[in-house]
Amino acid sequence: MEVPHISRPFQIEKDWIDYNGHMNMAYYNVLFDRASDEIFEKLGLAPAYARDRRLTTYTAEIHVCYVRELHLGDSVNVSYQLVDHDEKRLHSYQEIIHADGWLAATCECLTLHIDMTGPKVAPFPPDIRAGVEALSTSHACLPRPERAGRSIGIRRK
Repeated sequence: MEVPHISRPFQIEKDWIDYNGHMNMAYYNVLFDRASDEIFEKLGLAPAYARDRRLTTYTAEIHVCYVRELHLGDSVNVSYQLVDHDEKRLHSYQEIIHADGWLAATCECLTLHIDMTGPKVAPFPPDIRAGVEALSTSHACLPRPERAGRSIGIRRK
């Protein structure tokens, strides 16, 4: 797998532009989600996984940093780096990169593997776990993202 995974190009759509003239914050999450879907497809976590095996993923926590505005017609790619994982969880980091090479936004996410019959958090089955391990091994050469692990707060002097 690519290191890190880089999504197909996405175009900023007209309906995503808000009254301030730039992309509304909600659609950054749409881009992060669409790019995650690409890697989840490779891992076997596509919609058929939920339908056929009654297993899926839920987002438990997400932290988005808006770095630079995106506008109508901009083209971007989204990276996906697996930072950590265990038998039930994925800790990922993503960046939206403009076609001109600048950083637009970052996203750090904790994803849970879910048994839909509960629903409850459950271990990955062996075939999915093998894919997660392979992805982890391929991403092990990457440095920990500088923006990962950030917290929200007002810095006081």
